[in-house]
Amino acid sequence: QVQLVESGGGLVQAGGSLRLSCAASGSIFSINAMGWYRQVPGKQRELVAGITRGGSTNYADSVKGRFTISRDNAKNTVYLQMNSLKPEDTGVYHCNADIIGYSSRRLDYWGQGTQVTVSS
Repeated sequence: QVQLVESGGGLVQAGGSLRLSCAASGSIFSINAMGWYRQVPGKQRELVAGITRGGSTNYADSVKGRFTISRDNAKNTVYLQMNSLKPEDTGVYHCNADIIGYSSRRLDYWGQGTQVTVSS
């Protein structure tokens, strides 16, 4: 009943920029924290950036100063602006959201992921 749909991934040269979007839809009463995670083959999924409903943010050390997470609560959407991209930023980026439905049930949702590839 709840879906997270990411968009904005692609292939970019090192030093370039991409902007990811993730829109949540369905039976949503409220969304708490939202975040972006990166999955690389052979490694655990890792947190890239997170943002609370009130706008407090946190970042992985590897992306501080280059990536910016933001959200539009009216649109149930979270964004990730990625600048000065490096080859090591390559991976599948998944959106995550802590959602309370109209049934008052609180669940953790994941998007299907969007591929980001940074060439050197």
